[in-house]
Amino acid sequence: MASSQAVTTTELDFWPCRKGKVRDIYDLGDRLLMVATDRISAFDWVLPTGIPDKGRVLTGLSCFWFRHLGFPHHLISTDLSPLDWPSGFDYSPLEGRSMIVRKAQVVPVECVVRGYLIGSGWKDYQRTGAVCGIELPPGLQLAQQLPEPIFTPATKAQTGHDENITFEQMTQLVGQELAQRLRQVSLELYQKGAQWAAGRGIIIADTKFEFGLVDGELILVDEVLTPDSSRFWPEDQYQVGISPPSFDKQFVRDWLEQTPWDKNSSPPPLPDDVVQKTRQKYIEAYERITGEPFPWK
Repeated sequence: MASSQAVTTTELDFWPCRKGKVRDIYDLGDRLLMVATDRISAFDWVLPTGIPDKGRVLTGLSCFWFRHLGFPHHLISTDLSPLDWPSGFDYSPLEGRSMIVRKAQVVPVECVVRGYLIGSGWKDYQRTGAVCGIELPPGLQLAQQLPEPIFTPATKAQTGHDENITFEQMTQLVGQELAQRLRQVSLELYQKGAQWAAGRGIIIADTKFEFGLVDGELILVDEVLTPDSSRFWPEDQYQVGISPPSFDKQFVRDWLEQTPWDKNSSPPPLPDDVVQKTRQKYIEAYERITGEPFPWK
């Protein structure tokens, strides 16, 4: 059954919490509880209107990819029943959107892989002929597939946009050996994910991975290959030279661009039709990638 209301906050005041734009992360002592809310951001603002079940799509897709990619990860369980809940507490709104995960020392770099020339990479290329210091052939067009995927790291920002950096700058942050390992693994995971998605009519134009270290072991953390961390394009609507439609917050961005909002003050609430179209796009991405019906309709 479809949710009637977006879950935009989870106030579990019996556990220490830190909040991101979308996720609320609770400290369970030896583990973390990561809850993907239905909050949605655009133009560096968290909007006052959530997208029902968005957090469940992000969590469900991440769990799928953790299983499919075969790389060590932080997911322990999605079963919330064993947790030490206060007597009578109803945790059912958290089901489907929550992961119990291992604690890790998070690597302070966004591991971005680009297979197509779009977004900040396109702007960088227009200006310099390169992306994050990687020289590219002349004459490439908007949204064109690159000769081969490239690794373009970025610094992690608590607010605002992450900042693209060169591989050399990354090595100064994390060391040569770890930087090389992160580049290799990120490219391999992107190619494996992109190949799977291509068989389901979706182009993964680019994505960002986050990694952590547990007792020296490199693991995937946070979300993986979701519409929030990646650009998903429908293959049947892809065309070089234009920005393709995507399986994410396109309807939200398009609507906001048509309003008088100045992007420097609190954003307006979203109308119902934009909310529903956006929800449908997230669910379509889930169903195409997993090959399963979305369980929370």
